[in-house]
Amino acid sequence: MATEITDLAALRALAHPRRQRMLQQLSLHGPATSAGLARALGLNTGATSYHLRELAAHGFVEEDHRRGRERWWRAVAGDIRFPRRSAQSAGMRPVVDEMNRLAYAADLALFEQLQRESDGLGAWMDAFPYSRGTIRLTLGELREFFEEYIALLNRYKRPDDDTPADARTVLTRLLAFPAPDDHLDES
Repeated sequence: MATEITDLAALRALAHPRRQRMLQQLSLHGPATSAGLARALGLNTGATSYHLRELAAHGFVEEDHRRGRERWWRAVAGDIRFPRRSAQSAGMRPVVDEMNRLAYAADLALFEQLQRESDGLGAWMDAFPYSRGTIRLTLGELREFFEEYIALLNRYKRPDDDTPADARTVLTRLLAFPAPDDHLDES
């Protein structure tokens, strides 16, 4: 089920660049301690502890109590969405825009890392799908297309405990937007 974040404080907590990096690390590599995140991201443990508490206060991370005495944290899985642009307040828009900018930059960095390390991935690189296309849709069809995409992702999601040993984390991204309304000047 989708959770729409309408609280500006929650959006600001999520949009912080260090918190974005921490969430990415937890999502890609699983639960970690504050010290482990600090080492992985080149931060100090005080900073990671603070940012983890801020993320937890808004429900983006939670403690993983299955790990023993140390305090482990994990990203909270879910379908997090933001209000449609027309429903965003003037204060919300720049926060969402910056969060999107950071997310696209992080995705590009991960893709570039994949390209640098591709020789060591063997058959996984053979299975690497890439698709780019152009379709003509109504606004309603675009919304339906997005919901079907999310349903497809959810069909393949499984709890960590049910993940086969040979499975890997696979990043999926959908970027669908109307083409700019520029027309060629044929004069």
